[in-house]
Amino acid sequence: HRALIELARTENATLFMVVHTALAVLLSRLSGTDDIAIGTPMAGRGEAVLDDLIGMFVNTLVFRTRVDAGEPFAELLARQRDVDIQAFAHADVPFERLVEVLNPVRSTARHPLFQVGLSFQNLSQATLELPGLAVSGLDIDTQLSQFDLHLIATDRYGATGEPEGITGFFTYATDLFDHATVQGFVDRFARLLNEIVTAPRTTVGDLEVL
Repeated sequence: HRALIELARTENATLFMVVHTALAVLLSRLSGTDDIAIGTPMAGRGEAVLDDLIGMFVNTLVFRTRVDAGEPFAELLARQRDVDIQAFAHADVPFERLVEVLNPVRSTARHPLFQVGLSFQNLSQATLELPGLAVSGLDIDTQLSQFDLHLIATDRYGATGEPEGITGFFTYATDLFDHATVQGFVDRFARLLNEIVTAPRTTVGDLEVL
C-alpha cells in the first residue's frame, strides 16, 4: 500500500490511477488484446445544490486503455492519467446518454460498453449515532456480480494517515468463470503489483504475471 502511494506521488498520479492501470495491464496480458475498457462508479455529488437532497447520485464512467507491450509501465501510467482526467472531467454526462450516442450492438448477455468493473472505495467509514440506539453496518452476501468480472478494493489508513493496507475481492459471473480461475487472476494481480512497485520502468510486456 505504501509503495503504491509512493509510486503514484512520484508519477503525479493517484492511487486509483495506479491500480486501474495495473488492472488494465493484467487484463491485456490475460486476454491478449491491447484495447481494454473498464467501468467504474462515480459519486455524483459534485454540485453544491445536491447537498440537501437524499438519495444516491451515482454515475458510471468508462476508462479505455491502449496497452503497448513495449512501453514502460510508468509511461503507460502517465498516458492513462491523462485519459482518466479527461473521463473525470465528463463525469456529469449520464451513462445512459453515452450508450445512446455510441449505440453499440446491444445484448442481454453482457454490459453494453464494458464487461469488467473497478470499484475503489476510498471513503472513510460512515457512522450513525442516535440517542439510546446502537447502529452498525451489516454485510450481506448477495451472491451476485454486477459485471462479468468486478474488482472491489478499499484502502485503509490509520489515525495519523499512515497506510494500513488495501483489501479487495473479485465478484464474477459463474457461467463464465469458476473459483479457481478467478483465484488465479487474484494471484497474478498481486504479483503484478509487486513487480510494478519494485521496478515501475519495466516494459509492460516483461512484467511477470506467472
